[in-house]
Amino acid sequence: MSGDHTSSATLATTALNALHRDLGARMVPFAGYDMPVQYPKGIIAEHLHTRTHAGLFDVAHMGQAFLSGPDVADGLERLMAGDLKALAIGRTRYSQLLDAQGHILDDLMLTRLEPLPNGDEHFFIVVNAAMKEQDFALIANALPHLRLDVLTQRALLALQGPQAVDVLARLLPPCATMPFMSWRLFNSPYGDLFVTRSGYTGEDGFEISVENDRAEDFARALLREPEVAPIGLGARDSLRLEAGLCLYGHDIDRTTNPIEAGLTWSISKRRRFEGGFPGATSIQHDLTHGPKRLRMGLLPEGRAVAREGSVIVSEDGQEIGIVTSGGFAPSLNRPIAMGYVQKDFAAVGTQVYVLVRQQKIKASITALPFVPTRFYRGSK
Repeated sequence: MSGDHTSSATLATTALNALHRDLGARMVPFAGYDMPVQYPKGIIAEHLHTRTHAGLFDVAHMGQAFLSGPDVADGLERLMAGDLKALAIGRTRYSQLLDAQGHILDDLMLTRLEPLPNGDEHFFIVVNAAMKEQDFALIANALPHLRLDVLTQRALLALQGPQAVDVLARLLPPCATMPFMSWRLFNSPYGDLFVTRSGYTGEDGFEISVENDRAEDFARALLREPEVAPIGLGARDSLRLEAGLCLYGHDIDRTTNPIEAGLTWSISKRRRFEGGFPGATSIQHDLTHGPKRLRMGLLPEGRAVAREGSVIVSEDGQEIGIVTSGGFAPSLNRPIAMGYVQKDFAAVGTQVYVLVRQQKIKASITALPFVPTRFYRGSK
């Protein structure tokens, strides 16, 4: 997981910075923050622990906000292709902010909350760390009649893994039956917690918003549970890659649209037909005729790792795509990658080559995810 080049003197810190240091984390700059990339046991151990038990991640660098006012869903649908009018109270949806060409400005999570006492619609929004200032400015400028409250005094933790529910249910018993992509407010000994059953690992789990001044106590309480270990950005990246999940600025950006990125599932039939979002004409064209390229998985042969930027070529040497994310998959004990390939070469099983350090490494196209997801669907 690459960091950035921000000077250490200018790095922001999360509410858990002291805890990371107490736990022996190796800290790196990431999205303008001083963040833990790994702890003493190392990335592979952290990754496998999350797949088998429960991992605790600090994701407080991400942006959180409330958006409220009349017809919030209608306003948001003018900025993205997600179906927000049909979103039920207490449910969360993944979508993408789009530009006029239908390219992705950022991806984000949106939750419809209970209406305010005056009847205004009320949404909770979580955006990526590196893009939060841009995203919130875009929303505020495009929807000036709505009230955007950025939650700078709240941290965000992610508890992920097959035993995450067992752990959190000891503190918050009703969370055990929350379905995937649902949200609840809990009044707890650690203050008001906003809990969403979601995450970025492909495992069952939760993202928990907690007030900054209660975050360390809450994190330490979770870490006292025998199933839980602290997990850094390194394992967060390898886990999401195995799950075939996009990282903004790498697998999706201002040059990609949701259709070629394999995110068509995030656009409902109503929105595909009606349009009314930025770049609708371009996206509707790709829905009808197919995109020129597709995000696919790659299984390189041998042990060489195809990193971001590695060129993908056909058997006859024609350049047909590029790797956007690549690394070693601890769950599979082999290298994996994903990237964009021309649609004529995107069929599962197609043999291609990846250029790694001037060498052609044989690889095959595969479907995503690499590791099956284990989200808890539950009952509505």
